[in-house]
Amino acid sequence: MNAQPRPTLSDTARYAGGGASRLARQRRSRWIAAAELGLISSTFSTLVSQLFAARIGRDAAVDWMTVAAIPARDWALSAEPSWSAILAGIAFHQWADFSWALVFFGVLGRWTADLGPRTILLLALPWAVFSSSLEWFVLVPLFPFWQPLFTLQQPYWIGLLVHGASAVMYPLFARLRWARGQAPARDIRFTNAWATGAVAVVVLLGAVAWFGSHGYEPAWMGRDRDADQAYIRHMTAHHAQGVELARIGAERAQDPHLRKLAMLMAASQAGEIRIFENWWLSWFDTEMPDCSTEERAAMPGYLAPAEMRAVKAAPSDQFDPVFIEAMSRHHSGAVRMADRMWQSRGDLRLRIMAHAIRHGQQGEIALMRGVDGVAAVATAFRNMFGDNVN
Repeated sequence: MNAQPRPTLSDTARYAGGGASRLARQRRSRWIAAAELGLISSTFSTLVSQLFAARIGRDAAVDWMTVAAIPARDWALSAEPSWSAILAGIAFHQWADFSWALVFFGVLGRWTADLGPRTILLLALPWAVFSSSLEWFVLVPLFPFWQPLFTLQQPYWIGLLVHGASAVMYPLFARLRWARGQAPARDIRFTNAWATGAVAVVVLLGAVAWFGSHGYEPAWMGRDRDADQAYIRHMTAHHAQGVELARIGAERAQDPHLRKLAMLMAASQAGEIRIFENWWLSWFDTEMPDCSTEERAAMPGYLAPAEMRAVKAAPSDQFDPVFIEAMSRHHSGAVRMADRMWQSRGDLRLRIMAHAIRHGQQGEIALMRGVDGVAAVATAFRNMFGDNVN
């Protein structure tokens, strides 16, 4: 007896005497397969994001907290990411990736549901560019969420990597659209190999992440060891003062939103310090030397002791503008340092991290000044391409 496929394909012309009930079954099965694919692709994207984040200088917990702030607003932000915020961020990310799979294979299923796995992959990667762009430029900072924090704090390429990780699982739809045991042999062979490769990637990233968490990151690969070491030491010291300043803001700011922004600044810079320390230990196998007083004084944006005391002593009714001015100057200095690293010959991981620091700290200056809406999108777009505050 010839095996018959589960009626998931959208072209009813190939079925004789299908009728309205057959068409309804086909649509229902297509949506079920799209939902199954959405669960797989979003979970794979979550795992890759979690395991790979620290390899490019991202603190995954802070990133999940930032994602949670899209629907949850200031509730999600704290100086140390809470488990509730992390889980909310992961859940929101899973929902978003799940939804994009439903759109691709459900809403657009008339054109995508019958495609072969290789064609699906060729279309899924541009789809990742489109969907991540739509989120970063419109859906999150404008309608419907009106939340500029995500776009200003995270450069576009982070979302693109996440959406790309989800999209590479789309070829598995070629298997899911068939009833068990009835998929064509060529689709079975392709999707088996694809799924095996995906599992291997997760296992490899998991192993690298485990060794990295124990001080064994992949070896340093820059061209100028002295310059990279100087940058790590200086930015670590600079961030340490930034964390101290942000914690003052979190305690004393009169504007509740500014307090939450200060908590985010403390969390993000503390997370980056941990990454710097782990990279230093992994790459150079020594304790990181502290910066001298002269080095600190020479750092752009590094506040003198008297300036820090002035922030702490500012009257309550004048604290917010004093804090914003001090933190903006501090951030501007970090942006200049990060911009130099981005344009250097340093280790690629340091340069990628520096690009994100340059973007995020410029974005936090804009957030402290109340930038939102279309202006926030325009500011974030410019911030991806250069230092716009010095």
